[in-house]
Amino acid sequence: MTDLRHTHEITYDGDRVVKRYLDSKPGAAEREWRALTLLAEHAPGLAPEPITLDGGVVTMSRLDGVPLRGLFARAKHVGAMAEALSQVHAAVPGHVLRTVPVRPWGREAIVDWITRRCTAWEPRESLADRAVKEGLRWVESWSPGDAGVRPAFGTGDGNLANFLWDGTRVRVVDFEDSGRSDVAFEVAELAEHVSMWVDGDVEVAHRFELSPQEDRRMRDCRKALSLAWLFLLSHEHPRNPPGTFLRQAERALATLGA
Repeated sequence: MTDLRHTHEITYDGDRVVKRYLDSKPGAAEREWRALTLLAEHAPGLAPEPITLDGGVVTMSRLDGVPLRGLFARAKHVGAMAEALSQVHAAVPGHVLRTVPVRPWGREAIVDWITRRCTAWEPRESLADRAVKEGLRWVESWSPGDAGVRPAFGTGDGNLANFLWDGTRVRVVDFEDSGRSDVAFEVAELAEHVSMWVDGDVEVAHRFELSPQEDRRMRDCRKALSLAWLFLLSHEHPRNPPGTFLRQAERALATLGA
């Protein structure tokens, strides 16, 4: 899940990208490097090529393409994005994936975080207050099972800006929160990212082939992630239009069915 804080600096050196992580994001460079290395081996061409890791600095190849955020995302772009992510999810062989650490901000971490935020919530706008109340009621009753969970390598950030369209295909960048996950959670994380609706609705969840069990898990994970975004957006951020927070409160209530 995206972090609204500034966590890295990027510079360009010809056909190379140099990504320097700040001390406030421990482990991010290593996660980025691990992802680039794994994808270069198991899904070459889908992400930048790893070049060097030096402390908190990752140097990688530069990809051509236009970020989907800011581009009028048509059906072909959305389909290509789903195809690229499906390839990421399935790229790492099972015996290797089992050795990869669980991604930050996975399901368990999200549930714990939103429970604490709901409990500590100070009354504000009535719409947001209702979303928090209904959210706490739901999350305390949610008992997710692991039946039917399909392991996946997760990118960790569903921001549309991380998907580059080169005119033919979509490739993926930004793996600082990547790690072991499951397909249903990753689809939910992508579908609920603020970038999927704040500039115009991008419907993507139906593009993935999910079993009935995965579909149920995905829908529940969307509820949790919609609440997470409610708290992340509770202080307006300049990268999003004014009013985004209350729009997210409406989305959270709709997702919760409240």
